[in-house]
Amino acid sequence: MSVLIYLIPIALMLGLLGLVAFIWSIKSGQYDDLEGDARRILIDEDDNDD
Repeated sequence: MSVLIYLIPIALMLGLLGLVAFIWSIKSGQYDDLEGDARRILIDEDDNDD
């Protein structure tokens, strides 16, 4: 049971770190253009119509 004294604060800190990283990624614009990436993979850049 004495292990819980260490594990609970570590788990809370890791959860808080994940939340901070997620909020940072939203504010930095990581999720702004989801449609563009999904359609960009379908574009054939090697197609030469010359």
